[in-house]
Amino acid sequence: MKLRTLIAAAVVAAGPVALTAPAAFADKDPIYTAKRSNLALQGYDTVAYFTVGEPTKGSAEYSTTHNGAEFRFASEENLNLFLGNPDQYAPQYGGYCAWAVAKGKTAKGDARRWAIVDDKLYLNYNKGIQKKWDKDRSGFITDANTNWPTVLQD
Repeated sequence: MKLRTLIAAAVVAAGPVALTAPAAFADKDPIYTAKRSNLALQGYDTVAYFTVGEPTKGSAEYSTTHNGAEFRFASEENLNLFLGNPDQYAPQYGGYCAWAVAKGKTAKGDARRWAIVDDKLYLNYNKGIQKKWDKDRSGFITDANTNWPTVLQD
């Protein structure tokens, strides 16, 4: 077999792999973090939303990794609460904007635009989007639950 024929055969054989492989790497992370960072919730303490009732910055001193992202906490007590039941405290939809997920998309969740509904934490992209989401939280949650986690796939 000539070298040219061998190279052509290799290119044809590799074609389907070359076309499908990038899609596998394009999937979004299950936890939203900013580019060049592995920090969830922009460093805010996810437990504090439930215990203090407002966004509270966490500390690198009290941190853990969950689903590949770093979560920070304001105290050792909050860290321990999270470790005892991360699903109770972690933001829904990995901290992506709840309204966007309801619409079948992803967008960053802003840790300062939040709500607790039925003991679950939801984030939104900005103040305007949160106002839209507030008009029909239960409907958007139903839609988002249907879309999650398939929206992570490009």
